[in-house]
Amino acid sequence: MAAYNSESPWYNTVNNGEYLEQLKIRPIPAERDDVLYTIEPQYVYRPDLLAYDLYGSIKLWWVFAQRNMDTIKDPVYDMTAGTQIYLPKGDSLQRVLGN
Repeated sequence: MAAYNSESPWYNTVNNGEYLEQLKIRPIPAERDDVLYTIEPQYVYRPDLLAYDLYGSIKLWWVFAQRNMDTIKDPVYDMTAGTQIYLPKGDSLQRVLGN
């Protein structure tokens, strides 16, 4: 049985030993100190690189889609240059993730 760490989008999803149950979404709530960010060309289709540069972990790629569900439907192909998204600050994100 695989155990997922707190950075994983599957952290709250039940693993019955053979397979994962239906994904339990990990919400990333809006905070007053979230930053409005315009996606730059170096991050087009690369949420992993943006996550690494902001939070020091490529595993947090999914945070952008969860925080911006009205803007990002596909967490990779909706990461296009010029798209504006909200970014949670690192300390706020760590609190939400339970770290």
